[in-house]
Amino acid sequence: MAQDNQQQQQQPTAAQLEDVKAAVRKLLHQPDYDDGSAGPVLVRLAWHSAGTYCKETNTGGSNGAGMRYEKEGGDPANAGLQHARAFLEPVKAKFPWITYADLWTLAAVVAIREMGGPDIPWRGGRTDFTDDTKVPPRGRLPDGAQGAEHLRHVFYRMGFNDQEIVALSGAHNLGRCHSDRSGFEGKWVNNPTRFSNQYFRVLLANEKAWKRKRLPNGVEQFVYVEEDADLAAEDGEKPEELMMLPTDMALLSDPGFRPWVEKYAEDKDLFFDHFSKVFSKLLELGIRRDASGKVINEENVEDGYRSAPKKSDTATAPGDQGPGQVGHEAGPLKEENEKFQRRKNGAKL
Repeated sequence: MAQDNQQQQQQPTAAQLEDVKAAVRKLLHQPDYDDGSAGPVLVRLAWHSAGTYCKETNTGGSNGAGMRYEKEGGDPANAGLQHARAFLEPVKAKFPWITYADLWTLAAVVAIREMGGPDIPWRGGRTDFTDDTKVPPRGRLPDGAQGAEHLRHVFYRMGFNDQEIVALSGAHNLGRCHSDRSGFEGKWVNNPTRFSNQYFRVLLANEKAWKRKRLPNGVEQFVYVEEDADLAAEDGEKPEELMMLPTDMALLSDPGFRPWVEKYAEDKDLFFDHFSKVFSKLLELGIRRDASGKVINEENVEDGYRSAPKKSDTATAPGDQGPGQVGHEAGPLKEENEKFQRRKNGAKL
């Protein structure tokens, strides 16, 4: 009964949340992961958690932390996010009262700020689903291989307009793609752990230089290599090529999107302001609150602030869902996860 009471406690206080934020800041430095930071993948975790929302059916969204279940976590679009969830497990162990739904979204807000981005309004109170009956169907997240029509279909479903679509796309300033996860490979900007408007500047400035490239897995993306003779001479290697997805290129070719690309490339403060507002909106999709700010969704009223039990510290990949996945991500991911854990524990590969 004591455990049940602990899991159904009141929403966290501001002081409690400050402790969680401090713990998240400490874990962002991950020298053995990607470009040395957990920040970008934590942003992707929150993004994908909230990006399942549908305004017509009022289903999906960040409430419930449905990605804990294979039904959502096993979606090919979420391949690789087990790393983000595992990075946050020590925080969950230290603060077992916080729900995964709150932890995942709060971690992204903290990460963005620590990587030089704007302050993003965030409110807690999300609960964790007790089963997967309310987990939304797969297929709601954006497909980077598509174009403008697809972007509008996905984002209009959530309630966003063209300006907000472009602003949210600015999150591509962070992190990189992996061919064994999304099917694409590479980073959008030279410094993928620093939040800025560089994504828009690079996209626009090299408009005529982007070249189609077909990867070994058959996926097509656009690439550009910055020719920097000094850099090449210094380390003896050519600069890493930058890449853009077909959906990124659609922002340039579509007359409704392009003006916002141009505005954000020119004005970083404007982009930061718009991104802060739209990312906060994203994290609140599907969440209903009363005048005091308390979440009054059905599951929250019935079960209160219910924090799910802590999961494994190890980054575990979902089972292989078959040929529908790009390159059967689950198999390669399992091997990658095992290597990552051995490296993290100091074992010799």
